[in-house]
Amino acid sequence: MAETIVPVGHEPVGHEPPPEVTHLRHHFATTEQQLDASMLGMWTFLITEVLFFGGMFTAYAVYRFMYPAAFASTSVYMDVWLGGINTAVLICSSLTMAMAVRSAQLSRERPLVLFLILTMIFGTIFLVIKYIEWHSKWVEHLVPGFNFQYNEAPQYTHHAQILFFLYFCMTGMHALHMIVGLGLLTYLLIQAIRKVFTAYYFTPVEMIGLYWHFVDIVWIFLFPLLYLIGYHHPK
Repeated sequence: MAETIVPVGHEPVGHEPPPEVTHLRHHFATTEQQLDASMLGMWTFLITEVLFFGGMFTAYAVYRFMYPAAFASTSVYMDVWLGGINTAVLICSSLTMAMAVRSAQLSRERPLVLFLILTMIFGTIFLVIKYIEWHSKWVEHLVPGFNFQYNEAPQYTHHAQILFFLYFCMTGMHALHMIVGLGLLTYLLIQAIRKVFTAYYFTPVEMIGLYWHFVDIVWIFLFPLLYLIGYHHPK
């Protein structure tokens, strides 16, 4: 028998959801209205995040234009392999997050839990790899500050320090957003285990899914800017 799929944000045609499973707040008339309001709020929040990261991207573009040779000389210190692995990991996490949202929409409890766990595993792998990268920069004295050492091209020491400052700011803020995302996924996982989410109520899963996809997209821009532009293999 063909499977009945619940339209996103709508109750099944001809059926009213039981009051105890709708999670409809008192100031909304319908669950559809509640979902639309949540969607508007989340997209408004994501726009502010675009503005936040946009400032750092703009600073990067300006300084890269001003000091192209100095920025290009830093490429030997960027581990393209680790950056590429992290990119693949986040793409996989976006897939599992999308599958988690779909599982919630179809009231599939076990797949929802599974995909949330997989998404958290991928996010954790990303942070571990990023820690390895940061640690190598620390060992090589490439963290901006009094102990900063730049042996690749000493004449570019000052300008290269600007690049590494932007590198740590941009990847650090991205990692912070990843940590927040893992916290939100932990909340979803607990609620999913409690069987809170159904085809009638999956708004938190979809909203946090949007946040997770946004964080992944930010990295898609960070990877080529920090790792690939001007890259040349160390001799």
